[in-house]
Amino acid sequence: MDAISTTMILKALDGLSARSAATAENIANAGSPNYRPVRVAFEELMAAAAPGGADAVRSVRPRLEQLAGTEGVRLDLELATASSTAMRYSALIELLGRQIQLHALSITGNR
Repeated sequence: MDAISTTMILKALDGLSARSAATAENIANAGSPNYRPVRVAFEELMAAAAPGGADAVRSVRPRLEQLAGTEGVRLDLELATASSTAMRYSALIELLGRQIQLHALSITGNR
């Protein structure tokens, strides 16, 4: 993998971590009156930054958005978001681990 791929994986992990924290906050405040759920946006920011190279991707910060409306927290959607976020995080960790293994093999010459 090239440098931008590694940078994008690390930034995606940051974004997913922020999304996980926001989802936990939403679930914790589900019964609070007048609480407005929050979301974390970062995928579109990373997609826009990617053509600018690794430095542009490094400068991306996840954006916290408070949802408008009076619907409140929908626990079914929050749990689905939590599950999706955990699966994506796990997949990226797996990918990063495989990348590290490949680098180790190239250094040791498969010894």
